[in-house]
Amino acid sequence: MEATNPIGNHRTNALPHVMVGLGVACLAVGSYLGLFVAPPETFMGNVQRIMYVHVPTAWNAMLAMTFAFACALIYLFTASWKWDARLEASIEVGVLLAFMLCMQGSIWAKPTWGVWWDWDPRLTTTAVLLFAFLGVMALRKFVDDPVKRAVWSSVATIIAYVDVPIVYFSVKWWNSLHQTQSSPATVSKSFYLPLRLNAFGILFLMTGFIMLRARLASLRLADELTPPPVQESLPVAGELA
Repeated sequence: MEATNPIGNHRTNALPHVMVGLGVACLAVGSYLGLFVAPPETFMGNVQRIMYVHVPTAWNAMLAMTFAFACALIYLFTASWKWDARLEASIEVGVLLAFMLCMQGSIWAKPTWGVWWDWDPRLTTTAVLLFAFLGVMALRKFVDDPVKRAVWSSVATIIAYVDVPIVYFSVKWWNSLHQTQSSPATVSKSFYLPLRLNAFGILFLMTGFIMLRARLASLRLADELTPPPVQESLPVAGELA
């Protein structure tokens, strides 16, 4: 009798690769416009050009962690393994984006503030967010039982997500060196197109990476949850046929 897959069908499809390709194309065009076409900012000059990757990275890092939060809630209510796989994928991609965000922020801070790091509320809460989700990743790594791993990491994700709105509102709640949130509505029209293209580029890349990583997580879960095949007992020597 053929074993059933507890996760579902894992047929390979081209959509994740299409998303990654679109993301690379948007980033290439947006970065070219940001580096070579858009004018320098009046006060920061060419240093401001890092905004075209830094701001979209921030948007999509919080979006990835928001998706992880949604996956955690849905898993706890449905116990559907596909949402646990998506949780794992979105956490890992969110951590990657948060790490990039911290590195980009430090690169921007050095010429702007004169230091690589300042215990500014936005920077501090972002670092806390990164380590919180790294903790969730570590939890998933060290818990072998799939059910316990899924439940515990879902609860931990919900707790860690509390820091996301704190990061977003930190520049409004506290006196901060960090500028207020940048968006297409708050920047000059000449900055709008490269900012938007890079935002979509990172969004497409993030979506493609989450889909690919969720597929790997689903395959691993299917292997963990599939019961071992039943072996027929062989006749013992001396027994009658």
